[in-house]
Amino acid sequence: MSNLTTDISPESAQGSPSPPKTMDILEIMSLLPHRYPFLLIDRVIEMEPRHRIVALKNVTINEPHFTGHFPDYPIMPGVLMVEAIAQAGGALLLAEIPDRDSKLMVFTSIENARFRRPVTPGDQLRIEVTVLNWRTRVVKMGGSITVDGKVVCDATVMCQMVDRVPKKAEAKVETAE
Repeated sequence: MSNLTTDISPESAQGSPSPPKTMDILEIMSLLPHRYPFLLIDRVIEMEPRHRIVALKNVTINEPHFTGHFPDYPIMPGVLMVEAIAQAGGALLLAEIPDRDSKLMVFTSIENARFRRPVTPGDQLRIEVTVLNWRTRVVKMGGSITVDGKVVCDATVMCQMVDRVPKKAEAKVETAE
């Protein structure tokens, strides 16, 4: 595996172009490998490279998890809120990785996850993630999610950068004539 840079001083950022301070869904999709129905951030509204990100997720009734969680009282599963924290953090981190097409950011731990209020269709999640510790391939981040200014979820997550396994080439079948 190649080593990622760990120097996050302001001096190290000089001379290199800054990533965008906001991102639309197409820019998010260019960074994250997730797709519907598992892409859980819709827009990035603030970003401080290598430090902090704020993303939005619009919760709608047509999301597949609501058919079973729960049919008469649709609430967003807590595990998906923690995943949204990790995805927002992943967008922040992957924006800094030059060879990101050959890398994946994977979950390694979740600590102190708390779910304080139910999230229902029509809510807009404001997902704020701050880098707590960035090492060569491992990053620890603290995240919180609010709806209308009230905390609904918070957690500390750790992610690790791994090499993306190349897709296996389809075996060529030789035909005898």
